[in-house]
Amino acid sequence: MGKCMKSRTSKISYLAIAIAATLTNNIAFAEEAETNKTVEKDSGLEIIEVTARKSLEGLQSVPVSLTSVGSVKMAERGINSITEIQQFSPNTTLQASRGTNSTLTAFVRGVGQDDPLWGYEPGVGIYIDDVYLARPQGAVLDIIDVERVEILRGPQGSLYGKNTIGGAIKYVTKKMSGDLEFDLTATAGDYNRQDYKVAGKIPIIDDKLYVGFALASLTRDGYGEFLQSDLSGQDSENYNKDVFAGRVTVEFTPTDDLFFRFNYDNTVDDSNAKGGYRLLPSILTEAPVPDSVYDSYTSMPTWNKVEGEGFSLVAEYYINDTWSIKSVTASRDNNSKTNIDFDNTAERIFDVPAIYDDTQFSQEFQLNYNSDNLTFVSGLYYFDSESCGHFDAILENLGQALGLPGLTREVTGCNNSESYSLYGQGSYNLTDKWSLTLGARYTQEEKVGQVSNGLIFGTVYPETDWVPGYERPEGELIPEVLSGTEDWSNFTPRIGAEYQYSDDMMLFASFSQGFKSGTFNPRASTNEEAVDPESVNSYEMGIKSEWNDNLRINATAFYIDHTDRQFVTALPLPDGDGSEINQRLGNIGSSTATGIELDVEYAATDALSLTFSLGLIDADFDEVISYLPDGTPTDISDTYNITNTPDTTANFGVSYEIESSLGSFVINGNYYYRSDYVLSPTDLLVTQDGYGLLNFGVNWYSEDDDWTAALHWKNVTDEEYKIGNYGFVAEDGNGGYLPGTGGDQTLIAYYGDPSTISLTVGYHF
Repeated sequence: MGKCMKSRTSKISYLAIAIAATLTNNIAFAEEAETNKTVEKDSGLEIIEVTARKSLEGLQSVPVSLTSVGSVKMAERGINSITEIQQFSPNTTLQASRGTNSTLTAFVRGVGQDDPLWGYEPGVGIYIDDVYLARPQGAVLDIIDVERVEILRGPQGSLYGKNTIGGAIKYVTKKMSGDLEFDLTATAGDYNRQDYKVAGKIPIIDDKLYVGFALASLTRDGYGEFLQSDLSGQDSENYNKDVFAGRVTVEFTPTDDLFFRFNYDNTVDDSNAKGGYRLLPSILTEAPVPDSVYDSYTSMPTWNKVEGEGFSLVAEYYINDTWSIKSVTASRDNNSKTNIDFDNTAERIFDVPAIYDDTQFSQEFQLNYNSDNLTFVSGLYYFDSESCGHFDAILENLGQALGLPGLTREVTGCNNSESYSLYGQGSYNLTDKWSLTLGARYTQEEKVGQVSNGLIFGTVYPETDWVPGYERPEGELIPEVLSGTEDWSNFTPRIGAEYQYSDDMMLFASFSQGFKSGTFNPRASTNEEAVDPESVNSYEMGIKSEWNDNLRINATAFYIDHTDRQFVTALPLPDGDGSEINQRLGNIGSSTATGIELDVEYAATDALSLTFSLGLIDADFDEVISYLPDGTPTDISDTYNITNTPDTTANFGVSYEIESSLGSFVINGNYYYRSDYVLSPTDLLVTQDGYGLLNFGVNWYSEDDDWTAALHWKNVTDEEYKIGNYGFVAEDGNGGYLPGTGGDQTLIAYYGDPSTISLTVGYHF
């Protein structure tokens, strides 16, 4: 405890020193500017606009710790997926979840959600424009005709509501104006990568009615292969990609005061199921540890199917120069059929075929005010979702060892929610220097949970023909074990103060709250009660500053208190006398995190720019309550870990522009570092040591900007790093392992992308 507090105090002290130095330097710069006003600046910083507070503002005027990466920077860096944005945002993890290609694991400042099973709510909110994505399935978004991606760090409860206790990620698409435009790009790379994208806008009525579209076909062979399969005729590519995505947008501006935007998008991901890498040889089969971390074995089908679509209708009316109203109506559907071979052998030791089926509808009305001294955003929000799932844990080998035809644990169920919110947040200029921000949100939520769970003495799959020739038995195969309804209300305030020291420097401090929804245990085996929402209290102080139009330094210090964390452990039965203990979901944990975030951008010359970002965090569990068999409570926090949260994240980048008679060239590179981190909250069987990724790019633009070409080399040193795992073993105390579920030594890891090289050619007209 003393060591932990010392570490946190030290980090805060470092930031205080940095802020003091920044303030001192800025005073010096200001004094110099007063005596040398005629000095010409030969370089300048990019002006960045964001919608963090639901209105368009300059990055430097928003008292929030955030990262915004625009379309030009993403193209120059060769960013293809939202997961790559993590490299440029301190204290952030965005990765494909274990065993999947399209489900997102998101952590910001040590807050997120490890298990993407239906019913478990995420801790970081994902938004496409103004529309919330309720589930992580299908949230590994490819970058297709995107204006920018924003990462807001810290709870965003007042403006964005539930499940933003770690932060929010905004995927902002482009708005249309001007003349007819088309963009064509083609990318070829190793592993037979072939990406084709086309986007365009068509003015139907000049400056009034536009139709826009974007289409993308993204394919790649696997980084590895399934070395052995129990099923014939299976595609052996592992870590491959096969995605088709499309979007259609209609924008209508009948008058200067009225604007409509309709958007429809559809994505089909036919990438193969992702096989894991066995860290231990199988004791039940002859499967050794593969030579490549991207190779695997399987007894499952290798097909996967993820389909998602959505529409939204935005209407904005500007009543006058200060008042406006906005309506956002949206609906989304996602259906995922996936095969996860937990044991990664060619025998059915522990296989999990699963279905996730999610639908959601939302309606938001905003009333906004903007004047010289007051900016105010308020609204009403309605959200309705159905999140259902089905998985079969196939333990065929174990069943046959017991003399049975097979053995399957089947679990199905739904966690459906309906919520209403009223919110408002305003910033008022008290003086020319001081401003005050006050915000609050009240949310009323009802959740209905249903779970069926039971053993089947055979091998079953979710649907007929899941494997060739399989026919699922008719009727309900397992009993319903949980049925319940629960409701909660939450009040999440925000208060902040900003001091505009000069035109180029702002200091801010804030307190904010956020909550993650309560839920029913989707794996329940008894009629459990629902667990209450999680809560986060966050305290921040920071500075945003610029000097001489060529140096930008933003720094934030934060402290987070995270309570009522939801985990499964040994707890008394809900209706018992406290003496009968059972494994169930409960609000058992609390944790704290202290950290620092630093973003620096330096335009050294017209041609040379440097960037640096740094995240430091000290996150630990303070309490995790479990119960001994006799009903005695005990603190087991020393056995729990904050996952996917390195103590240090850092990125150093350089960009150099060369003008020539052949056009302009932009040469860039960056080095991204993550210190060691754990991948499981309850054991240290699989960890990831600190590592760095070196990336390099060369971009060419023709003189008329019609043609572009780019060569990108990512992970130059071919670093191997883990992004997920499954562990179904226990240490035996002698350096070995005891078999776990299914009777095998199942210790599996999933890895990030290897070294890749690609060439992209684009044409704009």
